[in-house]
Amino acid sequence: MIRLDQVAVPEPGAGEVLVAVVATSFNPTEIAVRAGVFPVPLPFALGWDVAGVVAGLGDGVSEFAVGDAVVGWVDGGAASEFVVAPVERLVAAPGSMPLAHAAGIPLAGLTAMQAVAAAGVEAGQRVLVNGAGGGIGGFAVQLAKRAGAHVIATASARSVAAVRRLGADEVVDYTSTVFDEPVDVVLNVVPVSAEEGLRLAGLARVFVSVATPVVAANASHVVARPDRDQLAELVGLVRVEVSAVRSLADTAEVHRLSEAGAVRGKVLLTTGRPG
Repeated sequence: MIRLDQVAVPEPGAGEVLVAVVATSFNPTEIAVRAGVFPVPLPFALGWDVAGVVAGLGDGVSEFAVGDAVVGWVDGGAASEFVVAPVERLVAAPGSMPLAHAAGIPLAGLTAMQAVAAAGVEAGQRVLVNGAGGGIGGFAVQLAKRAGAHVIATASARSVAAVRRLGADEVVDYTSTVFDEPVDVVLNVVPVSAEEGLRLAGLARVFVSVATPVVAANASHVVARPDRDQLAELVGLVRVEVSAVRSLADTAEVHRLSEAGAVRGKVLLTTGRPG
């Protein structure tokens, strides 16, 4: 069950920053947490991505000042009005987009960046992004394209235009067409059956999945990790395909929509603060 609670504003400890949250973003991983796939102590505050303004500094923090706009990845709790974050999890927010939009970057963007790096994507390669209509997929399309690859993306009809805007050279509507051409790399960012995973792995020299692990000689599985240096680079490279902006009070509804397959791109959850 998801509910809103009134709790005390946390105090930053040594090496920590208190962030007044402008926005977080929904990630499908939250569904897995609620299902018990990733056990957490209860009650647990949702929200990994945070964009906001520094409201307080713990001892030893000199990288930021009160009032600075920041973005980062925390271990839960970003779906709140205030959250405490270790300073090494935060970077300066990009000036190229609204602060709230930057909340869509950390978890999904770093997942895509680390998958593209693990695959060794290079200029001239044919890269299939399987599941490009979601948050991770949209970033994977952008990063593979920046690497100089010819990007083929699978997405439903409702996401075709968005995926093309993000740089895909070809878009395949997976609801009506099965892509079966050879490619250099497959980046799989959505859950697949064991059979479908093996079929996709058979199309490529390199198969990297950030969702379902696939057992094949050419396959690897990437579990995303926070990385401050990568995040600082990433926020200056990518755009965020925002499909909806909702309030924190709508969190349960967003989860229901995701479980029904009705969420694409990034859904932002805002506190109402300007940004």
